[in-house]
Amino acid sequence: MPRIKRGVAAKKRRSNVLKRAKGFDNRRSTNFISARQALLKADTYAYRDRRNRKRDFRALWLIRTNAALRENGMTWSTFAGMMKKQGILINRKMLSELAVQHPEVFDKMVQGLK
Repeated sequence: MPRIKRGVAAKKRRSNVLKRAKGFDNRRSTNFISARQALLKADTYAYRDRRNRKRDFRALWLIRTNAALRENGMTWSTFAGMMKKQGILINRKMLSELAVQHPEVFDKMVQGLK
């Protein structure tokens, strides 16, 4: 059986890892072993934070909406309860967009619920 030299495959694997680690600090961007460890950690954080991003945005929408509601003398919990009683189905993202980009429309909506 002929001997197989792995230099080409190993070089390609190493260069791919170093290419992905471009922009990392110090040795983590130039040393294969350090870069591989850094990428493992980076991938873990990326996976986790793709899920956390959804959580963070929902919290941001609630904070923005609640701030706009407090200017109108109401809190999020009472506002959400009133909307549910009246059967208004509008999501938190759209409420936040209304509160930030069209405050006059949002104020009218809040006054209509009171």
